[in-house]
Amino acid sequence: MTFSIQSRQKFCVKNRLGLHATPAAMIVRIIGKYRGIDVWVRRFNEQVNGKSIMGLIMLEARCGAELLFIIEGGSVVEQRSLIRELSDLFEKKFFEE
Repeated sequence: MTFSIQSRQKFCVKNRLGLHATPAAMIVRIIGKYRGIDVWVRRFNEQVNGKSIMGLIMLEARCGAELLFIIEGGSVVEQRSLIRELSDLFEKKFFEE
């Protein structure tokens, strides 16, 4: 029986333009650095692959929207590192403001 470590982290979209192509690409780029980790992003009842720019855009996350990131696989250290990088990106409003 195998199990994987799972983390969940909520992030709030704080940039004025919301989650459009550029911020989505930044998220995908960060997640892509962690090869053994799968990330799912949920908003309301919709869930998309965190490695898909189009999937993230389809969430239509405007300023103020909350996104739940479900992180599976890798080590606890890798997951924490990923969460730290994503948190920094959201806090800096995707460097747009």
